Amino acid sequence: MKRKSEFKTLFTILSIVLFFLTLSFELFAQEQKSTDFKDFKIRIVKTESGIKMESLKGSAWINLSFNSVNDKPQAIDEYGMTKPDHPSSAKDSNLADFLFTITKTKEGIVLKGFEGTAWTQLSFSLSGNEKQTINQFGMTY
Repeated sequence: MKRKSEFKTLFTILSIVLFFLTLSFELFAQEQKSTDFKDFKIRIVKTESGIKMESLKGSAWINLSFNSVNDKPQAIDEYGMTKPDHPSSAKDSNLADFLFTITKTKEGIVLKGFEGTAWTQLSFSLSGNEKQTINQFGMTY
């Protein structure tokens, strides 16, 4: 009888230890994922007819510009304009791996981050030819 009691105690202790080890590994994985963003830097300009963007870091493209109808999003990744449901399968370790949409509104710009950004949504007002720089963490200079 004493043997069964010792076994139950040992099993309980072992179960608790395994639970905490599993929990600590999950927390470590979440922490690593949240800080695993590659650097990119993009300058955005709202024009009368659309949007101009200049990649300062982390992209294969240098300049993008497109005519935009208000409230119609355009997907952008490290290779340029794309579709949100067709992310690029090509990966280059020298480039940031990101995907977001940009939408011109009457008030300014709305960005939605899908991949490689700490932000899920950014919005800011821009008048004609004003500039705003963004990176993987949000708005910057």
